[in-house]
Amino acid sequence: MTLVPKYCIIISGTGNYEPFSLFGIRIEFLLFALVLTGIALFHHKTFQVALAGFAVILSYKLIIDPYFNAYEHFIGKEHSIFQQLTHKELREGEWVILLNLFGLLSGFALLAKIFQESGVPEILTKLLPSDWKAPFILLVFIMILSSFLDNIAAAMIGGAIAIVVFNNNVHIGYIAAIVAASNAGGAGSVLGDTTTTMMWIDGVSAMNVLHAFIASLAAFLFFGWFASHQQHKLQHIRHRFKERHHIDRKKISAVILILTGAVLGNILYDMPALGVWIALLICIFMVNVPWKEASKAMKGTLFLLCLVSSASLMPVETLPDASWKSTFFLGFVSAVFDNIPLTKLCLDQGHFDWGMLAYAVGFGGSMIWFGSSAGVAITNEFPEARNVLLWFKKGWHVTAAYVIGFFVLYLIIGWQPAGNKKHTEPALKCKTENCKVAAKTKHF
Repeated sequence: MTLVPKYCIIISGTGNYEPFSLFGIRIEFLLFALVLTGIALFHHKTFQVALAGFAVILSYKLIIDPYFNAYEHFIGKEHSIFQQLTHKELREGEWVILLNLFGLLSGFALLAKIFQESGVPEILTKLLPSDWKAPFILLVFIMILSSFLDNIAAAMIGGAIAIVVFNNNVHIGYIAAIVAASNAGGAGSVLGDTTTTMMWIDGVSAMNVLHAFIASLAAFLFFGWFASHQQHKLQHIRHRFKERHHIDRKKISAVILILTGAVLGNILYDMPALGVWIALLICIFMVNVPWKEASKAMKGTLFLLCLVSSASLMPVETLPDASWKSTFFLGFVSAVFDNIPLTKLCLDQGHFDWGMLAYAVGFGGSMIWFGSSAGVAITNEFPEARNVLLWFKKGWHVTAAYVIGFFVLYLIIGWQPAGNKKHTEPALKCKTENCKVAAKTKHF
């Protein structure tokens, strides 16, 4: 069974509607494929390609699809102003995810700059060893950090350290490894990645995703070894620590406050960006917040929002039946197709092994720089890494590590599917002889 389902005629009270397709593939998927191809070919114009692609796909949906409601898709269903809404109803629509991503990418760009100026990265040049183990230990730190923080924060902090200790000469393969380490750490933690947090909110136990760390650790040992040697060969760690080196305690306190805000915002409100920006406003009274860093990251942030929005407009109604084979396949899909709508579909469908799925859709996005929010965030600092071909060529070990980690998990734990957490609506009965399904298309 393929990701693109077989579509049939949708019947409504006003008439028939048959979605346009070419060789059995919906036009929306072809448009999205063109967007991804454009991003790969024109890596110096990624924002312009993503913005134009989103505009074209949205216009197509508005003009062609009579069942597409832009307000419901992005904002949620209309409610009376006097109606008391539940937490779930308030979070309907894509606006929650988009706002959270916007706040995290811009906020963590400020966090990374504050941390870089705190003086801590310079201390690490004295503490870390002089050989390939230095970049390896840094990757370990990033993976551990992302297990209890958002993977974007872990990648940004890791990138800020790498800029200093490697004299701003960072190998593209090592940049891919930073992203992979942040995604590996977040795969087994309900606080470490948007997708695992979505599972947690939906009712999946934190213990049901914990075994993803088995795959993450196996993958990490593989890509970490190769990436560390790549980086050491290109640029070894720079020892320039001075005995009277100044540590800015206020900036360290600001970093801790922002990270604490991200964790509390995630736990209390399912929205870490809220905690990040509350903390940043408090930081105004502590340090000089480098606001220009947020504007520097704005183009990359908007690029990700356009890509996520385009992916959410794809008419994916069903996924392959839940199995270890389909889960393995979804890992590759998540590298080009946003993992947030994929995770939504999996939660609706149910019967997945949530730990295996968390690893697949979380770590799988590391295989291409725009496959995860951490990758998009870090390429704001390293724009040369936006070259898809170079990412594949220099970061080949990340793709190989995904395969290794997945099958290590499968061989040790096996396939352990859990029950569905949601009640699905019964299918509508057909009123005509030729129609196989009469239901409104569901968009994500």
